[in-house]
Amino acid sequence: MTKRVVDTLGAFFGLVVCMPLFVVLAFLIKVNSRGPVLFRQVRVGRGFRPFCLYKFRTMEQDASAKGGELTIGEDPRVTSLGRYLRQLKLDELPQLFNVLIGDMSLVGPRPEVAYYVEKFKEDYHDVLTVRPGLTDLASLKYIDEQGVLGKVDKPEDEYTNTILPEKIRLAKLYIEHASLAFDLAVIAQTLLQLLGLRSVILKVTDHDNHDEVAFLESSVVFQLIIKYRRPIIITLDLALIVLAYYLA
Repeated sequence: MTKRVVDTLGAFFGLVVCMPLFVVLAFLIKVNSRGPVLFRQVRVGRGFRPFCLYKFRTMEQDASAKGGELTIGEDPRVTSLGRYLRQLKLDELPQLFNVLIGDMSLVGPRPEVAYYVEKFKEDYHDVLTVRPGLTDLASLKYIDEQGVLGKVDKPEDEYTNTILPEKIRLAKLYIEHASLAFDLAVIAQTLLQLLGLRSVILKVTDHDNHDEVAFLESSVVFQLIIKYRRPIIITLDLALIVLAYYLA
């Protein structure tokens, strides 16, 4: 089963399951602050192709005109509801639509704006050989990036000189080790971290100055993924048949 098929199935059923939540969040966003429900921003995708990324709006209207691209610490532009959406990463859910139409993947390097891509264009020639994703190794490491930037004196310099190069390094590491099992592990690890659980599935190790990704085989979640990998694949196959029938 190809990665694109898994992405399409995952995004389709994710949108179906989350639709009631989408309605509730859309209502709360409209009640909480003025402005549109969705935030749209042009990001750079595979092959340097620009695309429109969707998020639930978590900032006040015209926030981009009142500050930079980065969200730093207790950013006053973030709405009261937006803080909770960001903490739980619920603002990212509309990107399931980006995955469905082929702009993004469930797992892959997080998409950047053109400003930062241009700064590291040579590196992005490698990174943008794949679709950007909803989550990746960098998402796991910088799950509280906003808080990290809020603790430094020069957040723009910190992001450009430290965080973004590390994100690029992890993106290349992901591409090197990409597989269906790896994607499932990244998704599972992301959910575990969002739920505040400490179970670890993946770890990055340094061997002779060369980073490698290893599965923690002692992890209960990893054991479940391996044990039930065939039923998981069969379920995805059946879901594809249902989807094809539905779209016919």
